Amino acid sequence: MLDAIRRLKEASKSDLARAANLTPAAVATIVDGLESSGFVKQVGKRFGQRGSPSTLYRLTPERIYSVGIKIGRRALEAVLVDFAGEVRARESHEYRFPDPDLVLRAGNMSLASFDKVVAGLGDASIVGVGIASPYFLGGWSEELGFPDDLGSRWEAIDLTTFFAPRPKTPVFVENDASSAALAELIQGAGARFRDFMHISIDTFVGGGLVQGGKVHTGPHGNTAALGPLPVSPSGLDSVAAKPARYQSLLHRASIYVLVNHLKSRGIEINRVRELDPLPPGAREPLFEWVEDCANALVEAIIAITSVIDIEAIVLDSILPRPIHLELLARVQTQFNRTSALGIVAPEIVSGQFGPEASPIGAAMLPFSALLAPDSGVLMIGKDRIMLLGSLSRLAAQR
Repeated sequence: MLDAIRRLKEASKSDLARAANLTPAAVATIVDGLESSGFVKQVGKRFGQRGSPSTLYRLTPERIYSVGIKIGRRALEAVLVDFAGEVRARESHEYRFPDPDLVLRAGNMSLASFDKVVAGLGDASIVGVGIASPYFLGGWSEELGFPDDLGSRWEAIDLTTFFAPRPKTPVFVENDASSAALAELIQGAGARFRDFMHISIDTFVGGGLVQGGKVHTGPHGNTAALGPLPVSPSGLDSVAAKPARYQSLLHRASIYVLVNHLKSRGIEINRVRELDPLPPGAREPLFEWVEDCANALVEAIIAITSVIDIEAIVLDSILPRPIHLELLARVQTQFNRTSALGIVAPEIVSGQFGPEASPIGAAMLPFSALLAPDSGVLMIGKDRIMLLGSLSRLAAQR
């Protein structure tokens, strides 16, 4: 019921009976119990239909909260999300590279800050912490100038015990791109599509696959790792030519490529937010990268849809929104010009969350465990058993 109310935003008991395929009497009993325990509330009535007006219900936002933390290669982003999925507080901690000690301090600072916020809200509580992190966090040191030992340091760390939330608070860990896809499934594109590929343009490009309303992470948690996908070589003169027929998508559709291309034109930036407003001289090299990135993404989309039958490509990025929308428009235009036979063309749409997609998705992980009768309803992959165990513990705490 809670999951259905979340998806419908507001719903009558009749709406919920249809959504959950249960009898009206069963739904009435469940909803009344959820209302008495404070998980849902009445928000008015629906008029204009036959019979008596229908009472409408929504989730009670302030009932419970969740924390989402994204460990990025250039910053840690943390959000406090209420039961309805709205961000109530956010923090960002930047660094030159993700040194584990710096990341640990930043994450614990955010957790302590959010604890204070929730402590002032009466009976509210934080029911879990979700952590979104790239796989191979310390990898690709050559591209980013990271210390050579960074990868081995992160390999020795168990993220489920890395930070220090309140005792007995369950911690969930997922890939950052899969977390972004989960945010779209629950709070964004999932309202329209049940089968889509989410593409995240971050420091490195990443992907998340949703099929049948479930995020699929695969037996190794690495489904839709789009970075290695082969595409044609870049046309940018700032990208070192290599004696190979193909390049990986990572070396064309990633933010670090944009930063390097701007530097080759004498424009030094450390964060993409510095592109809003555009620095002098940045427009031409920026749109050279946009064109090259869009070409690579179109090749990737054709490859993806040749293998997987999906309704949509949801493209999101950490770029300032005007630039992101320019990139989206170029991808849409170039894809429409292709004549790829034998595929059903997906709708190409924008993601809704930008840089906050991964931390919001991470915050959804504890809620997913609470809301779904089987945690596999929203996530399928290597962590299914862990989620089920956590669901049992959370249910016992309630």
